Amino acid sequence: MRNTTLALLRAGKPAIGGWMTLASPLASELLAHAGFDFLVVDTEHSPTDTETVVQMLQAMKGQPVSPMVRVVWNDIGLIKRALDSGAHGVVVPMVNTVGEARQAVAACRYPPQGVRSVGGARPPLSFGVGRAEYLAEANREIMLAVQIEHVDAVARVDDIAAVDGVDSLFIGPNDLCASMGLPPVLEPDVPAFEEALATVLRAADTHGKAAGILVGSLTAGLKRLRQGFRFVAIGTDAGMITAGAQAIVQGVRQTLG
Repeated sequence: MRNTTLALLRAGKPAIGGWMTLASPLASELLAHAGFDFLVVDTEHSPTDTETVVQMLQAMKGQPVSPMVRVVWNDIGLIKRALDSGAHGVVVPMVNTVGEARQAVAACRYPPQGVRSVGGARPPLSFGVGRAEYLAEANREIMLAVQIEHVDAVARVDDIAAVDGVDSLFIGPNDLCASMGLPPVLEPDVPAFEEALATVLRAADTHGKAAGILVGSLTAGLKRLRQGFRFVAIGTDAGMITAGAQAIVQGVRQTLG
C-alpha cells in the first residue's frame, strides 16, 4: 500500500494536482487520465455529496493519481466519511491553532494514534489492497493537508507545522486574502500576501513539511513551484473548461471578425 503523492513529498519532490468542483465523475475520470499526481474533490464549496464523492474517486481508479477530498470542516465525522469513501488523504479547511491541527491528525488515524473508527469496504479497494494491509498501513499512508487560510494561522504556523502527522501546510488564497482585508482572489499582487506565503514556506521547510497552494494558472503554478511550494493544485475543473471554451470562442470571433 503506497500513497504516491505522499511518497513524492516525503522524497522532497513536487506534486501537481487539480481541484474538482463540478460534482462530476466523468470530469474526475478525464483529469485522472491527464497525468496529475493528485486530484482534490472539493466538498466545501461545491454541490458534491458523499455518494458523488465515491463515484468520483472510483472514476480515478486505475490511474496513478492520488484521490483526495477537501472536507467541509475540521470535523471527525466529515473526515471519517471522506476516508471511508476511499480518499488517500484529506484537505482540512481553516486550521488556525495547534489544537485544531492535532484534532485533524487524530481524525485521520486509527487508535492508538488517533480516533478514526474502523469500518467501510471502499478504503482498501481504493488502494488496491486487502483489509488487513489497509488497517496496518493507513496511519502511515493517509495524507493530511491543513489549510493555512487566516492571519491567525499564519501567526501560529510554526507551531502548527511542528504537529506530527501534518503532511502539508496548504494556503487557501481567497480566505487568507479576506482575513487580511484584501479582495479574495487566488493571486493578489500584494506584498503583505507574499510575506504571509514566505512565512508559511519557512515553517514548512523548518519542520520538513510540504507547503501547498491552489493557483489559477500554469504561470502562477510554476511561480509557486519555483518558490518552494511542493503540493500545488493548478486550476479547477470548472476553470479549465471555461478557459478552454473562451479561448475557442475568442479565437473564432477574432479570426472571422
